[in-house]
Amino acid sequence: MKIPIVVIVGRPNVGKSTLFNRLIGKRDAIVDKTSGVTRDRNYGEVEWCGKIFNLIDTGGFVPDSENVFEKAIVEQIDEAVDESDAILFLVDANDGVTPIDKLIANRLRRSEKPVYLVVNKIDSNEKENLANAFYEIGFGELYNLSGQFGRNVGDFLDVLTKDFPSNAEFLDETSEVPRFAVVGRPNVGKSSFVNAVLGIERNIVTDIPGTTRDSIDSNFRYYGKEIILIDTAGLRKRTRVEESIEFYSVLRTLKALDRCDVSIILLDAELGLEKQDFRIINEAVKRKRGIIICVNKWDLVEKDDKTARNFEVALREKLGEYDYIPIVFISCLTKQRVFKVIELSLNILEEWSKKISTSELNGFIDRTFRNISLSATLTGREVKIKYGVQVKSSPPVFSFFVNEPKAIHDNTRRFIENKLRAEYGFEGVPLTLIFKTK
Repeated sequence: MKIPIVVIVGRPNVGKSTLFNRLIGKRDAIVDKTSGVTRDRNYGEVEWCGKIFNLIDTGGFVPDSENVFEKAIVEQIDEAVDESDAILFLVDANDGVTPIDKLIANRLRRSEKPVYLVVNKIDSNEKENLANAFYEIGFGELYNLSGQFGRNVGDFLDVLTKDFPSNAEFLDETSEVPRFAVVGRPNVGKSSFVNAVLGIERNIVTDIPGTTRDSIDSNFRYYGKEIILIDTAGLRKRTRVEESIEFYSVLRTLKALDRCDVSIILLDAELGLEKQDFRIINEAVKRKRGIIICVNKWDLVEKDDKTARNFEVALREKLGEYDYIPIVFISCLTKQRVFKVIELSLNILEEWSKKISTSELNGFIDRTFRNISLSATLTGREVKIKYGVQVKSSPPVFSFFVNEPKAIHDNTRRFIENKLRAEYGFEGVPLTLIFKTK
C-alpha cells in the first residue's frame, strides 16, 4: 500500500508555498511576493489525525511561456499531476477568477484525478463572499481557507484525508514475494544494476539521466527463491533544467519505497553521499524498509588497500545514527559484488522479519539494564525498563513499559536501540521503539 501523494497546483503568487509550509509544519519552501520563486520542487510529509500523505509544492503555472524555467515548471506540474492521487487547485480570493485559472482548470479536468478547488487568502468572515465567484470554474464544492493564518485548514484536511489509509495499515502490510527496490539519483546506475543481476538487457540503459519512463518490475529466481526487483523510473521527457530531473526521480522513488521490502540505494562512487541521496535514505527509514547502500562505479575510482575503508569511514560519519545500514562497493559494469547485494538483501529481509520472544527479550532487558541509570526526570526519579515485548515484525516494533516514558529522550532511545542491535543484529533494518507507562 502506497502513501497517497497530493500535489498543490496554481498560477504564480496564489500562496502555494505558504500553504505547503503550513501543512508540513516547517518553512521549507521559499515564500516571496515575486512570482516564479518556486523552481526547485519541494516535497514533504504531512500527518493529520493518524493519516499521512506526501505533499508536492509545484511552481506557478504560466501557459505558453518561452522562458526555459517556466516551460520546465509546466512540464513538472503535468508530471506531478500524473503521479498524484489528489490535486489541490489553489486560487487567490483577492484576484477573482483569471484566464489562467480557467486554463489550469481545463488542464486538470483531463487528468481524471480528484481535484479540490481551494480558495486561498480568506483571512476573515468578511472575505467569505469573495469565494463565490469561483463556482463558475465548475468544480462544484469550494474550500475556503487562509494558508498564512491557518484559518479552516484543519477542516479542509479532514475532507482531504477522509479516504486515506491510516498509519497502522502501512505497518501491517507485507508481501508474499520479496520486493527489492533499486533507488537512487538519476544516472547512478539503477537500470545497469538490474540488467547485471538479470543477465539480460531487460531495461534500457543510456547515459542520459532519467531514461527509464516507468517503474519496471522484474521477476527472477535466486537459488530457488523468487524475488521481484523494482527498477525505479527516472522521467518522461528530457529537459534543460536540471531541477526537473531530480523532481521526477523523487516522485517515483517515493512510490518504489512504498512498494518494497528492502531498498537498495545506489550512490555514485565519484560523487559520494549528496543531499538527494540522504533524503532518499530518510524516506526509506520513515517507511521502515530494509536498507542497503551500494557505492556503484567503484571500478572508476583510483584506489589502494585503504581506499574502501577510508570511504566507508567518511560515509558513516555522514550517516550518523544510520550506522546500522550495510555498505557494499560494487560495479554494475563489471558485475563486481552485484550478487552479494542480492544475498545481503535476503539476509536483511530475514532481519526485517525477525521475531524475539517475550521471555528472551525480558531476559535481555534484565541483564542489560538492571544496573544502568538510563535517565532522570525533574523529580530525580530514575527511568527503569520494567518489561518489553515485540508487538510485530516486518518491520520490527518493540514496546517497552517504563516508569517514566516522558523521560525517554532521543539519546536514551538511541542507547537502548544500540544495545538491542548489539544483542540481536537487525542489520539494515530501522526499528520502532514505543515507550509506555508501567
